[in-house]
Amino acid sequence: MAIYNLTGYNTGSFTLLGIPGLEQYHVWISVPFCLIYLVAIVGNSVLLCLIATENSLHAPMFFFLSMLAITDLTLSTTCVPKSLSIFWFGPQEISFPGCLTQLFFLHYSFVLDSAILLAMAFDRYVAICSPLRYTTILTPRTIVKIAVGISFRSFCVFVPCVFLVNRLPFCRTHNVPHTYCEHIGVARLACADISINIWYGFCVPIMTVIIDVILIAVSYILILCAVFRLPSQDARQKALGTCGSHVCVILMFYIPAFFSILAHRFGHNVSQTFHIVFANLYVVIPPALNPIVYGVKTKQIREKVILLLLP
Repeated sequence: MAIYNLTGYNTGSFTLLGIPGLEQYHVWISVPFCLIYLVAIVGNSVLLCLIATENSLHAPMFFFLSMLAITDLTLSTTCVPKSLSIFWFGPQEISFPGCLTQLFFLHYSFVLDSAILLAMAFDRYVAICSPLRYTTILTPRTIVKIAVGISFRSFCVFVPCVFLVNRLPFCRTHNVPHTYCEHIGVARLACADISINIWYGFCVPIMTVIIDVILIAVSYILILCAVFRLPSQDARQKALGTCGSHVCVILMFYIPAFFSILAHRFGHNVSQTFHIVFANLYVVIPPALNPIVYGVKTKQIREKVILLLLP
């Protein structure tokens, strides 16, 4: 059995190469990425500013929405600035601790996003199925407990992956054919068995997210049952309207996420270039679209944005 000196192998830095096969187009690819990233920064910042300053938005739903905006900013800012530097200036070095930090916040934000969407589904369930008990169920104390609980759960789900990567010896290439560090992509550079990385990195986060999806689906089934028992058409439309923006965000988050994960795990015939382009789009497009969807579909936010732009 080979014995590796882990300290000696993990002190170097990695080189992020960008998108393999599209190096000559990096500058052109950077233009839409930069614009979408700016939309994500401005949109989520405006959303956070409105929720913080407007008393009418100090409600559980908007508290969870502010958590989603912060997580989206974390997700995009973890990856996009480094990607843009690669597109503009060529391959970039990143230290091993920096690589571990980046992959942790990338995957932590993904799992936390899923948990926040579950919390928002629970909020809509209580608001529609038990409206008279809404304020007694979702008290400020309960909301803080939910926020701390989902943040701690997301931390516990992914922090073992950091230690699984940290234990690996990297005695071959340190060139990462990607624009950022992600768990399996970095682990595959190791000169050791990475079976536990593959199975833990695939099974545990996926099972966590699948449980979230099942609970969200159950919440919306119960919501639909309650909505269709309402006596009037107007009441049904109003109840469903309050869920429209949340459903759009759920679809934008989970459909590309599951496609990317399954293609990465089982799509052996899918080119590496496609994987990396899709992965880069995923960390920037949902964070840019989420505040737009909530701004368009949520009446309270839409009115505040109009007042902000046209006082």
